[in-house]
Amino acid sequence: MKKTLLPLAALALAGTASAQSSVTLFGVVDAGVSYYQTTSKFVGTPGAPLVNFVGTPDLKQSQWALTSGNYNNSRLGFRGTEDLGGGLAASFWLESPMSNDDGVVGLSTFGRRSTVSLSGDFGELRLGRDYTPSFWNDGIFDPFGVNGVGTNLIATMSSGPRTVTAAGVDRGLFSNANYIRASNSVGYILPPNLGGFYGQVMYAFNEQVKYDPGATTPATPLNKSRTGGYSGGRFGYANGGLDIAASYGQSITGDNYFLGETTKVKTANLGASYDFGVVKLFGEVSRVKNVFDYVTPPLVGTGDYKGDGYLLGATVPVGPGLIRAAWSHVKLNYTSAPTLATALVPPEPEADKFALGYVHNLSKRTALYVTGTLIKNKNGANFNANSTFTTGTPGFTNTFLTTGSGYEAKNAMGYDFGIRHAF
Repeated sequence: MKKTLLPLAALALAGTASAQSSVTLFGVVDAGVSYYQTTSKFVGTPGAPLVNFVGTPDLKQSQWALTSGNYNNSRLGFRGTEDLGGGLAASFWLESPMSNDDGVVGLSTFGRRSTVSLSGDFGELRLGRDYTPSFWNDGIFDPFGVNGVGTNLIATMSSGPRTVTAAGVDRGLFSNANYIRASNSVGYILPPNLGGFYGQVMYAFNEQVKYDPGATTPATPLNKSRTGGYSGGRFGYANGGLDIAASYGQSITGDNYFLGETTKVKTANLGASYDFGVVKLFGEVSRVKNVFDYVTPPLVGTGDYKGDGYLLGATVPVGPGLIRAAWSHVKLNYTSAPTLATALVPPEPEADKFALGYVHNLSKRTALYVTGTLIKNKNGANFNANSTFTTGTPGFTNTFLTTGSGYEAKNAMGYDFGIRHAF
């Protein structure tokens, strides 16, 4: 239940909270039991003579865990609004992640959101750490809301870690620290009275020191004078059962002044949903590109690569409950090999994910849930059922997939059983 803080408590928490029109404490506690498993098959070592694979056993890795945030992310927050008169309002929002399974993560940070804003008939101007516009479609048009084992592969692909093969080819994902949220941001949100049209734009400062002339840039640490910045926007239309939106975002994920190189992750997606009452349908298409900009382009290739993602899903209300189902597919396309050894570049990795779940609402605030998922990996893709967005990287890796092992991840599966309470 939402609770308006007493003036004395609000004063202790916010200093000037007594001048607020309202201050609210809110949160979610979500805990569950989860199971994860991956299966790797022997495919042989590249370049080695053909051998008889008959009898070579599969390798399996599994884990049981008490987990948090599989239906809704656990959190604790404070938000407040002051009516300034003339249609103006000032607001703040401080929201902390929480790991209630072990109690380690709590009010030590407000990493989920920490913003102050001014709103009125013109819309809302918002400053601080907030969700990026390019992330929203991945979550809103996913029946599982990028939580738990049902998280769509587009989200996992966009935030996963980058790796390099033995041949020196960059075969990883996108390692985008600004995928979900961006710090040091200035955002603008359109007013809600535009006949169903909505939108937002955001610019996040990288807060790096820039040197002029550029030759005075220190050689260490890492010559990064541009890394960390983000810019993006999202615009959509919602009316009746229809909701459709497109977004674009760009993050600078790495740079080196003396090498004349800047690394950017560019995300573009289009998502939609339609609620028929008896069923709500979801869909999304996404393209994520890792682009290397050079002052002096290399003679062979640029190392650029991209990932394409697709999602289809549905939710079906059944009495006090909700059935959820989704399919997502991703394919990584390395169109520009960074070395002459293009023959050593393996086929493009791709994967399919199927998720099915049920939520039973015991009340407006408390729900029981169960989710199961199955992932099919191809051509060296290594997606697993445990994708945590606390750190932005998968939390369960296949330890068998070492260089020269001859194994590839093939199947992954996972289950969540839990309870969520919101207040």
